Amino acid sequence: MCSIVERGARVLGVNIDKQGAMEIARRARGTPRVAGRLLRRVRDFAIVAKQDLINKDIADASLTRLEVDHIGLDKMDHKYLNIIAKNYHGGPVGADTIAAAMSEGRDSIEEVIEPYLIQLGFVARTPRGRTLTPQAFAHLGLKVPKNPAIIQGNLFD
Repeated sequence: MCSIVERGARVLGVNIDKQGAMEIARRARGTPRVAGRLLRRVRDFAIVAKQDLINKDIADASLTRLEVDHIGLDKMDHKYLNIIAKNYHGGPVGADTIAAAMSEGRDSIEEVIEPYLIQLGFVARTPRGRTLTPQAFAHLGLKVPKNPAIIQGNLFD
């Protein structure tokens, strides 16, 4: 992925060092298209800051301002995770409910947001709906609910 970022920088005529390329590659979700998009945005930040070389610090500051965290999750990913964690106590919750809460289409939830979160092991698709894993709670800095059945209510209470 790093070599893809370095090649993209050469094509764009941008100077980038190895650490800057690594920072962009690390946050690119393993997807060349995403790496190219992030490189172009970091280049824009570097131009505005009048920097001739994209290094790790510039890449990190730019991606942080773009709200892309250290593992590549963006604002929409965090919104998705926080809705399930805070509104639905980790799930299970249906895709249509999540889509309505996010004001997004179900297709964009299932095709754009969920695949990377499932790949990371943050979200599990169950017959009852989407649930967050303990890794997702840890990434968000939230405590895992002790007994989701108590939070959701019990059928016989």
